[in-house]
Amino acid sequence: MAVTDAAIDRIKQMIISGELRPGDRLPKEADLAERLGLSRNSLREAVRALALINVLDVRQGDGTYVTSLQPNLLLDAMSFVVDFHRDDTVLQFLEVRRILEPAATAMAALYMSDEDVEALREILSGVPDEPSVEELVANDLRFHQHIAAGSGNAVLCSLIESLSGPTTRARIWRGLTQEGANEKTREQHAAICDAIAARQPEVARAWATVHVAGVEEWLRSAL
Repeated sequence: MAVTDAAIDRIKQMIISGELRPGDRLPKEADLAERLGLSRNSLREAVRALALINVLDVRQGDGTYVTSLQPNLLLDAMSFVVDFHRDDTVLQFLEVRRILEPAATAMAALYMSDEDVEALREILSGVPDEPSVEELVANDLRFHQHIAAGSGNAVLCSLIESLSGPTTRARIWRGLTQEGANEKTREQHAAICDAIAARQPEVARAWATVHVAGVEEWLRSAL
């Protein structure tokens, strides 16, 4: 493992230094192994590990390439790790959401285009007249993902999407057990959307904080 870690670090340094750029093809395996002073087996293990976290893209019969290194690709690996959370850590994910989502919502009020604001309203109106809890949660995810994208910050957007998974079960649980939770969620979504449309970042931030904190408060009392 130590040799593989060294191989990973050397490829990483080649990318950080700019010797390998996004989209570049890595030298042939034999040439790269000799150049880095590594065995081909160690190099293969390093490439496999970096491919798992979307740093490298192994194309069968074509070669190995550096990916685009876009935040959504690199942070996708975090989503995989986050899925291993335990139920008693859901609150911690909600606490992080309470920090990130209001910031993204305030930024969306400043940077989201009029067309995207209209699309946000369409997401709100897309809920069926008698929705299931699952339909409401799916709409809730779309709503918050659209706002995160509207923040204009790809890293922030990817972080929020990565953290959405663990809290989905909490939202469903809330919808099944707490009377009036779904109606309250729809009212808060409408208030957030109105604040974004009015270009009022601090009002949007406040409503987003109330929205996430409501789920967090309910979950604290339920656990």
